[in-house]
Amino acid sequence: MKKAAIFDMDGTLVANSPVHIRAFEIFCARYGVTDWREKLANGFGMGNDDIMRLVMPEEVIREKGLAALADEKEAIYREIYAPDIRPVEGLKELLERLRAAGIPCAVGSSGCKANVDFVLDSCAIRPYFDAAISGDMVSRCKPDPEIYLTAAAALGVSPADCVIFEDARAGFEAARRAGAGRIVALTTTLPREELEREPQADRIIDSFADIDDIGALLA
Repeated sequence: MKKAAIFDMDGTLVANSPVHIRAFEIFCARYGVTDWREKLANGFGMGNDDIMRLVMPEEVIREKGLAALADEKEAIYREIYAPDIRPVEGLKELLERLRAAGIPCAVGSSGCKANVDFVLDSCAIRPYFDAAISGDMVSRCKPDPEIYLTAAAALGVSPADCVIFEDARAGFEAARRAGAGRIVALTTTLPREELEREPQADRIIDSFADIDDIGALLA
């Protein structure tokens, strides 16, 4: 039986991929960058430094610095998302059931701490989590397994005793490399038919409302 649950944030706790895309559209327009969309598609689940290296021209990175660029883009994201942010359907109910079953939970996100705090507080779900690991708390973001290894350690369990909820390829790889006991994929970012080709996902759900049997989830 699994002893803990770890949740990715972007695309998992909140279905926010379209908001990040809109934030990048605004952000890149400021710098005259027009070929960002396809590059960004390869960066979902990664940390901000890696995404900025994918999307932004080297001369802009040299002038502004990775940290300043990331802060600017994420400030746009939080500003435009704040009026409409809400958790993925069924999340709070699942968290309640996990808490009732005595299953500790953590967040394991490549996102920055400011974004993790923004989501946990705006959605009023912080009390359900015993730990929250953000990308700026580790030396390597997804697809490296460090975030999930750190989250499992914070809960005092082995990754093999965890069910991990994810939505992106980088996250699936990170969970697999961490040795996750079970990986559950959400269709919030990638279409179901694409996820069905992912050998790293043990189960695919459209929302947390699809989980009707906690025992089967944790078995």
